[in-house]
Amino acid sequence: MDMRYTGDVRDRSRRPRSADLNRRAWEIVQIATGEAPPAEAPRAKNAAAVELGRLGGKKGGRARAAKLSPEQRRESARRAAQARWGQKAK
Repeated sequence: MDMRYTGDVRDRSRRPRSADLNRRAWEIVQIATGEAPPAEAPRAKNAAAVELGRLGGKKGGRARAAKLSPEQRRESARRAAQARWGQKAK
């Protein structure tokens, strides 16, 4: 017996669909005949914001590691390993 989840899983990348069956049928005919309006283009990202985020990400981890003492880095690494692999804290 196949027990897959068959609930309502919506794909956010698709256009919203109408719940009205008549409107949905009309939309299908429009798509099939090529009369449907073109899909919306994705919004462009602000290049300055993208670059700023990239710069922060490039130097963030290295700068944080330089500030931490060896004991603090060891504790941080221990907590990360525990979170990842579920080992008990000692």
